[in-house]
Amino acid sequence: MLVGRDAERDHVERILGQASTGRSATLVIRGEAGIGKSALLDHAVAAADGMRVLRGVGIESEAELAFGALHLLLYPYLDRLDLLPDPQAAALRGAFGLSDDTASNPFLIGAATLTLVAELAAEKPLLCVVDDAQWLDRGSSDALLFAARRFQADPVAMLFGVRDTPVPFPTARIEELRLPGLSSDAAAGLLDRHSPGLTAPMRTRVLEEANGNPLALLELGAARLAAQREGRAEPAHQVSPLPVTQRVQETFRAQIVGLPPASRSILLVAAADRFAGMDTVLRVARAVGADTSDLEAAEHAGLINVADGELAFRHPLVRAAAYQCATHHQRIAVHRAFADALTAPDVLDRRAWHLAAATTEPDEAVAAELERTALRAERRGGAMAVSAAYDRAGRLSVDPGLKARRIAKAAAAAYDAGKPDRAARLAVEVTSLTADPGLVAEATLLRGQIEYERTSPEADAALASEAARLVVDRDPERALVMVTEMVCAGRDAGALPLIAEAGRLLGALRLPPESAMRASADAQISWGDMLSGRTEKAVGPLRAMLTVGLAPDAELMHRIVAGFSALMLAEDRTAVAVMDLMLAEVRASGALTWIPYAQEIVAAAQALRGDFLTAQTCLAEAVSLSAEFGMDMEVAVLRATSVWLAAVTGDEPRCRELAAEVLPVVAGRHAVGTAWTYWGLGLLDLAAGRYGAAFDALHAVCAGPAKYDFLIRAVPDLVEAAVRDGGPDRVAEPFAAFELWAGHVAGPGATALLRRCQAVLEDSEEHYRAALDLHAAHGGRFDQARTRLLYGEWLRRRRRRGDARTELDAAMAGFKRLGASPWEARATGELAALGERPTLQPIADDPLKDLTPQELQVVRLAATGLSNKEIGAQLYLSPRTIGHHLYRAYPKLGVTRRMELAQLGLG
Repeated sequence: MLVGRDAERDHVERILGQASTGRSATLVIRGEAGIGKSALLDHAVAAADGMRVLRGVGIESEAELAFGALHLLLYPYLDRLDLLPDPQAAALRGAFGLSDDTASNPFLIGAATLTLVAELAAEKPLLCVVDDAQWLDRGSSDALLFAARRFQADPVAMLFGVRDTPVPFPTARIEELRLPGLSSDAAAGLLDRHSPGLTAPMRTRVLEEANGNPLALLELGAARLAAQREGRAEPAHQVSPLPVTQRVQETFRAQIVGLPPASRSILLVAAADRFAGMDTVLRVARAVGADTSDLEAAEHAGLINVADGELAFRHPLVRAAAYQCATHHQRIAVHRAFADALTAPDVLDRRAWHLAAATTEPDEAVAAELERTALRAERRGGAMAVSAAYDRAGRLSVDPGLKARRIAKAAAAAYDAGKPDRAARLAVEVTSLTADPGLVAEATLLRGQIEYERTSPEADAALASEAARLVVDRDPERALVMVTEMVCAGRDAGALPLIAEAGRLLGALRLPPESAMRASADAQISWGDMLSGRTEKAVGPLRAMLTVGLAPDAELMHRIVAGFSALMLAEDRTAVAVMDLMLAEVRASGALTWIPYAQEIVAAAQALRGDFLTAQTCLAEAVSLSAEFGMDMEVAVLRATSVWLAAVTGDEPRCRELAAEVLPVVAGRHAVGTAWTYWGLGLLDLAAGRYGAAFDALHAVCAGPAKYDFLIRAVPDLVEAAVRDGGPDRVAEPFAAFELWAGHVAGPGATALLRRCQAVLEDSEEHYRAALDLHAAHGGRFDQARTRLLYGEWLRRRRRRGDARTELDAAMAGFKRLGASPWEARATGELAALGERPTLQPIADDPLKDLTPQELQVVRLAATGLSNKEIGAQLYLSPRTIGHHLYRAYPKLGVTRRMELAQLGLG
C-alpha cells in the first residue's frame, strides 16, 4: 500500500486515464533510492486495468550491453516486426542481433520502437514501465525516449523511474514528478506499523536518519528493532550521518556479511550477471564453491526471492551491496567462472565483458574479444556500447598502436552517442598515445566538432585546419572532409582568414579532375572569394556546384555545400530542390542529424522567397530535432531565422523574445546567426517607421563579418532605412557591394532588388517598373509586395492618386495573403494618407495559414497520396498520430476527405 502518496498516485492514475482515451502521456518519476518510485510504478501496473503492460528495468552492471534492456522489453512481440516499414524492421532485427546484414541506425531503431509500440497499442491501450531507467544501456534509453517524445494521439502511457545519480538521466521535454520524503506523520505511521516497539530515543533517531525515505524507514527500523531485542546497544545519536541511500545500503551489507560464506558467494554470482538464468547461476556458483541449498539463508533473510525458477533481489541496493561487499579476488573468480560458462554464440558479448572484469593487466586476447564485441555493437547501432567496448579494449591492449586506434574509435562512438565530454577526453588521450597522422587527425577533427558547441565555430575551424594539414598529402579524400568542416565552421564564424587558409589547402588537394570532390573543393575555394566580396571569381564554380548537388548520387556533404552556394547566388528554388533530395535520402536512411542542417537551408530559402508558412514548418522540425540531439548552437541559428519570420509577420513580442534568447548564444561566435537576428530586428523597426533604429540594426548586418554571405540581401532594407532617415550617403559602400554582387549573380531576383535600390536612391520610376516586371517573372511574393508599397508611396508623393491606389491596393493584398501584418498596416496607412479607403476586394485566405507546422507537413505529404504509415515513417511519428493531425487539419482546410487534399494545391 502506498503511504503518504495520494497526490502522486492521483497523478499517475490521471496519466493512465488519459492514455486509455487515446492521448499519449509520458512521466519521469525522479527521486533518491528507496523514496518510493518502484512502489508508485507497481501501483500504476496494478491500476492499468485493461491495458497491455510492458515492463523493464535498468541494471547498473549491464549498461555496456547494447539494446539489452530494449530487447527484454520487446522480445515477446518480435513476431510483429513484419508490420513495421522495412528499414525500421531491419534496424530492430539488427539491434537485437537477429540479423547482421547491415549496420543499424540508432534513429531508425527509435522509430522502429515507436512504430512497434504504436502497433501494440492499436490493439489495446498500453502502459510501458521502466524502473531504474538511469541504468539503461544508452541505446535502449535513446530509443525509448525518442518514441516517448513522439507519441501524441496513441493510447500509450510511458512511466520511467529514475534515481538521482552523479550523471543525470536526460529527459528534456518530458514531464517529471519528483518524489519528496514522506511527511512527518506519514513517516511515523509507516515506521510504527512495521517496527512497533522501538524505544522513543531509537524511534526518534530512525525518523531523523530516514528523512522521510520509505525504504530507510523500513530497513533502519527493522535493524534497530532487531538490535534492541537482542540487547545490542547503539547510540541514539550519530555524528556525521551517512546519506540516506548509503545508510540503507550499509544495512543490507550488514545483513549479507552475516550470511554463511557460501550464501554470500551465490549472491555475488547472481549480482554479477542479471541476464544469467538460474541454471547458469548455479553452474557458476558450483565453480566457486556454492550450491542451490546455499540460497536458503539469503531467502530466509528476505534478501532475495526465488520463484518459477528465477532469482530476484528484493531491491537494487541489495544487488549492489552483494557485489560491493565481496573482495576483489572473489569478484575476479566469479567473472572468470562466468567467462568459462558462457560459450554459446549468442552470449559472446557477455563473455567478453566477464573476461574483461576478470583481467587486471594488459591482455591482447581479451582486448581482441572486446573489439569483436564493439564490432557487433556497431552493427546493432549501440554507439555507447561501442564506445565502452573499444575503451576497455584499449586499456587491455599490449601494443601501443592498437591501444591508440581503439581509444580513437571509443572517442568517435562516444560523440555519436551524444557524450561530448567523454569523447573530448578520449580524443585528447589519443593525441598523447600516438604520432600516427591519421589517428591524430581524426581525434583533432572530433575535438573541433565538439568545440563548435562548447566554444565557437571558429574554434572548430581552427582544429579542423590542424587535422587537415596532417593528412593533406597522405589522404586527400579524407582531408577534403576535414577542410569542408573548416570552411563551413569558418563561414558560420565569419572567420575570413581561416576560410582563406582553407582555400589554399583545397587548392593543394590531389583530387580527381571533373569529379564531385573537385567541384566541391572549387566551390569552397569560391566561398572565400564570395565572402570577401570577390563575386566575379566566385559565381562560376558556385553555379557548377549546383549541378553536383542536384545529381541523384551526390554525397550529403556535397549537397550541403551546394545548398549554401545556391543561397549565396540567390538561387532559392535550386537550394530547395537540392535539399529536398537530401531530405528524402536522410529520412529513408534514418540519418536524422542531417535534417536540421538541410531544413536550415530550406527555411532560409523559403523565407526569402516569401513562403513564410513553409519556412516555419521547416524550422519547427529542425529545432525539435536539434534540441533532442543537444545541438544548442544549431538551435540558436534556427531561432535566428525565426526572429526574421516573427518580424515580417508582425509578432513583435515574439521577435524580441527570440532575439533576447538567441543573441547571447550567437553574438561574437556565429556571424550568420547574429546577422539573421539583427536583420529581423531591423525589419521590425523598418515596418513600424522607426527608421533610425532600423538603420542601426541593418547596418550591423551589412557591415558585419557576414555582409557578403546571402545576408547581402539585407542591403535593400538598409537603403530604404537610410533614405527614410535622411542619410542615403551612409549606404554608399554597402550599396556598391550589393550592386557588384547583383551584377555578377545576374538572376532575376537579385536584379529586381538592385532595381528597387536604384529606384529609392535615384527617385526613379523606371527602376520601380523594371523591378516589378522582374518580380512578376521571378516570383518572390514578399519582395514584390515591398516594391509595390515603395512605388505606391512614391506615386502618392507625386499626387498620382489613381496609380498610387492601384499599387498600394496590390501591396496591401499581397501582405494580407502572406500574413505580413505590419507591412499590410503600412500600406493601409498610405492609402489613408491618400484619402482613400482600402478597396474591399475579396481576398482568398491561404487555406494553410491556420495549420500548425506539423499539420502542414502531414497534409502536404498526404496530398501526394502517401498513407498514414508511410507519412509516419518519414516524419518519425506513429500512424495514429498522423491520422490525428489530418483529423484536426480537415476542418481548417474545409475538406472532409483525404482525396480532396490534392485539389488544394498544397505543394
